[in-house]
Amino acid sequence: MNWSETLATSWHAIRTHALRSLLTVLGILVGIAAVVVTVGLGLGTQKDVSAQISSLGSNLLIVSPGSSTDSSGMRGGFGSAATLKASDADALTSAVAAPDINSVAPEKTSSLSLTAGTTNWTTTVTGTTTSWPTVRSRTLEVGSFFTQEQYETEAHVAVIGSETADELFGTTAVVGQTVTIDSTDFQIIGVLAAAGSSSSTNLDDVAVIPLSTAADTVMGGTTADSVSTIYVKAASDTVLSAAYQEATAILLNVHGITSADDADFTVSSQDALVETATSIYRTLTVLLTGIAALSLLVGGIGVMNIMLVSVTERTREIGLRKALGAPPGAIRRQFLIEAAILGLGGGVLGVLVGVVATWVLPPLIGSSVIASVPTMVLALVVAVAIGLVFGVYPAARAARLTPIDALRSE
Repeated sequence: MNWSETLATSWHAIRTHALRSLLTVLGILVGIAAVVVTVGLGLGTQKDVSAQISSLGSNLLIVSPGSSTDSSGMRGGFGSAATLKASDADALTSAVAAPDINSVAPEKTSSLSLTAGTTNWTTTVTGTTTSWPTVRSRTLEVGSFFTQEQYETEAHVAVIGSETADELFGTTAVVGQTVTIDSTDFQIIGVLAAAGSSSSTNLDDVAVIPLSTAADTVMGGTTADSVSTIYVKAASDTVLSAAYQEATAILLNVHGITSADDADFTVSSQDALVETATSIYRTLTVLLTGIAALSLLVGGIGVMNIMLVSVTERTREIGLRKALGAPPGAIRRQFLIEAAILGLGGGVLGVLVGVVATWVLPPLIGSSVIASVPTMVLALVVAVAIGLVFGVYPAARAARLTPIDALRSE
């Protein structure tokens, strides 16, 4: 019996028990679809996180304050202490000490309630300097950013995000309107262009005011002169490493620290953040893919079970063929092809379901899902391999049957 006859016979056997074959294919389909979707979700999440972090600027350094220690001696994480000041940001702007630093923007942030008429909305209020739009790569949809003169005179002016404007006024045409921040009235002079989200922050829900005004009017107290973060923009991507070293050296000197190991601040680059985030999501993807692959094992066991049942049901057929001269290899080949067809069918349908899921899921979960071609090809290969591997024993069992015993079976 040649290959074409073997294929035709195998396909006829599968069609004869269509429902049973469909249920077998379904087990492999679920496993393949789960793997495709899981890998696609992992790749999509990595892409989204990298894009969000990179949107801040590829040549950006982020200086965060050090850790705090409470009265019981418990040490907090980095960013929990007020170890950075506006004067630190001023020191970083030195063209002599830091020639590779282009611009610096300190931020002092707090979550505060904004009121416009009878409407109130809680958002992140950020006090900063006039260099903030350049350093953070932000543009304005309408209006303008505050000037150096307004900064120096501690003017009560604010630039708000597009989402903040919609929540408070229902429109972004709000230049000239008044908004109350923590019982102080501010005039809106601009609205930021939409920028989306950045890891844990909604970039479009923000109110930006002069740092001088924030320190003296809105966010005063014992830490009035402190800042939450200092953003440092290098002159170019190629000198990012040099800017990193200059920023570290300047801050160590300003803080009177001789050893970098004792630094009460941390400097991180966008590349480091992207690499860390990618590493985390890659690990999660591998873990979830492994869990999804377990369903493939279940599907393979289903293939073996169905093929064993098929061998039992077709014992007389096998005996008749062997009595007519069919060699064991031909019998073995037929059952292996049947198992491979079931595996391939489940693989193809699983990949199709996975591809459809990559189109349907993003709007529902708010995250990208990438249909990876290499993953789909590998999934098809694995599906066929599962059919072959789990079909070996039933095929070998069928090939070992003796004609006389097979013909005697009921």
